Amino acid sequence: MKSVFNGSVLCAVLGVASVAGAQEAAAPAAEAAKAPSADAVRDTWNYFYKGQGQGPVLVEAKLCTEVAKDGPNKFECTAEVGAEGVKANTSVMLWQSYLVPQGDSIDDLTVQVKQGATVRETKDVKVKGDGWRARQWTGVKLAKPGNWTVVVMRGDQVLKEVPVTVK
Repeated sequence: MKSVFNGSVLCAVLGVASVAGAQEAAAPAAEAAKAPSADAVRDTWNYFYKGQGQGPVLVEAKLCTEVAKDGPNKFECTAEVGAEGVKANTSVMLWQSYLVPQGDSIDDLTVQVKQGATVRETKDVKVKGDGWRARQWTGVKLAKPGNWTVVVMRGDQVLKEVPVTVK
């Protein structure tokens, strides 16, 4: 049941975000957004308004080299790291988008940067339930060539792993 609820929340959040993004004048043309089901929207509303204490839902996480500071794409990842990876000593950002219940403040999130199995860096992340979408970007430096993984965690629970090749 929990995975159905999380899937419904994710669908509703993505549907709402897609509609909002499509309304931005300078946003690139995208496929038409599929409207979420009424149940998915209801589940999302219930979680946002009544889900206090249950923690955040990580909707999206991706590595970016650029996050817009203003304009129609403000706070969006505007240059995502591609499959080819990045050069050594490149600073990148792990861009994250969360649904946080209204009024909640989450301070037990971390971003770990691993080269192979070795943790090279850990950073704290805080998000608040001030609106439908809480976005955060955490700067990390990928210093040496190899296979790296940037991991979003809540306590000991892995929420998302993003692999990247450093040349």
